[in-house]
Amino acid sequence: MEYYQIIKQIHLIAAILSVSGFCLRSYWMLTDNKLLFSKPSKVMPHLIDTILLSAAIYMLIASGVNPFTIKWLLLKIILLLLYIVFGSFALKRGKTRQRRIVFLCLALLSISGIFTLAILKPY
Repeated sequence: MEYYQIIKQIHLIAAILSVSGFCLRSYWMLTDNKLLFSKPSKVMPHLIDTILLSAAIYMLIASGVNPFTIKWLLLKIILLLLYIVFGSFALKRGKTRQRRIVFLCLALLSISGIFTLAILKPY
């Protein structure tokens, strides 16, 4: 557990970088910027999200927590899966601009829920 706080900080920083990157790529999608299709734009999210999820798994193992028995944590995982699906449709799989914007809003709502649960841990 001595590294737990360090890993928690890494997780927090990676979460902020992940969401910031998503917002930047969303802006590029909305403005038809070619940077959305650049190599760094395609590689960096995977690198950051790998760090984010690795830190989350470490924290679960180190604390001995079963995420399926803690309601707020289970809801956070469900929202993460929704964010991944909505984000994918917002940035590349949405067939029209209007649909991409709808999926972008849904992805941002999912992110808001994830951060709210992480901060409040309501139940």
